[in-house]
Amino acid sequence: MKLIKGNIASPKGFYADGKHAGLKRKRNDIGWIYSEVPANSAAVYTMNQMQAAPIFVTKDSFQNSAELQAIIVNSGNANACTGNQGMLDALAMRAKTAENLAIPLDSVAVASTGIIGDMLPMDKIIAGIDMLEKQTGNAADFEEAILTTDTFQKQISFQTEIGGKVVTMSGVAKGSGMIHPNMATMLAFITTDAAIPAELLQKLLKIKVDKTFNQITVDGDTSTNDMVVVMANGCAQNTQLQEGTADFEKFADMFQAVTEHLAKSIARDGEGATKLIEVQVNGATKTEDARMIAKKIVSSSLVKTAAFGGDGNWGRIICAIGYSGGRFAPDNITIKIGGIEILNHSSQTIFNQQALDAYLEEEHIVIEVDLHIGLESGTAWGCDLSYEYVKINACYRT
Repeated sequence: MKLIKGNIASPKGFYADGKHAGLKRKRNDIGWIYSEVPANSAAVYTMNQMQAAPIFVTKDSFQNSAELQAIIVNSGNANACTGNQGMLDALAMRAKTAENLAIPLDSVAVASTGIIGDMLPMDKIIAGIDMLEKQTGNAADFEEAILTTDTFQKQISFQTEIGGKVVTMSGVAKGSGMIHPNMATMLAFITTDAAIPAELLQKLLKIKVDKTFNQITVDGDTSTNDMVVVMANGCAQNTQLQEGTADFEKFADMFQAVTEHLAKSIARDGEGATKLIEVQVNGATKTEDARMIAKKIVSSSLVKTAAFGGDGNWGRIICAIGYSGGRFAPDNITIKIGGIEILNHSSQTIFNQQALDAYLEEEHIVIEVDLHIGLESGTAWGCDLSYEYVKINACYRT
């Protein structure tokens, strides 16, 4: 597997474009991904029960077939909590996209992100879709079109050889605030030219989302709109992948690399964030416990503010372990920050405070926890909580 300089349209047979439709701002705000042939596809959605209209329309597209040829996305307006009219608008987005690309209605997924409760300006949406180019568009314009409060575009591409064929996989995501998946206000789209059955793709997506996207948090809020969609169009012409084979494991490793990179990029780009926080929990009896504890630590507002202030306050970390719901022995916990041991079997150690202070000035902070009761581990990613986060969200609608 090798990292390549690519984009969401790098896998064979894929195209993407983005345009400025004037939905909320001056930069691109509507875009699509298009496959020249039907692609076996899979998706996962927010666990928030107040789901936006695009979620229902995308689920509807998957009702009769797990094949997609396009994803239409707008930013600036979430089309969430917009009632029957919002549903009609999302259906109209799907219909217009299908018409312009000359593909079936149910081969189009719909995604929206932005302000909740406002009606879509459908005249601008329709005009924007008309501007999108089918095969001559710019994938970087799509990557910009899906952003809201994000400060940078989040994209990654890999290649590997499978069955004598070069297989490419690319991913793109948006997400900065209202991030606490199962899932959150994050959208992620993955394209690959590999041939793989839709059922196996769905299974793999669920496994990798649980290990990556569902292990990030910015602010503890789970959005109404988040969605991850993967499309595999088979244009690499490899023999169709089967579970349990060496080729499938290579594909799964590439999938893990894409989803982990995107997840960490979202965590690092948390609204107002200055640092990426990574929490590694080892020595658990169950993987689920390790993941739960890691995510509780990185979700803690007190841990996040301590990271922002450069304060190695292990009391906040062990407090989060205590209310995590995971299994542990209270008198048998070891904590390290940046490899510096500050707690050993629940007793404070003598450590170099200057070295710890210097480490906490870095942009990537790693907290290690050893529970000493098992062999399982889990990792979660988040960001610090800064003054800027409050400023951004206090003025979000203005």
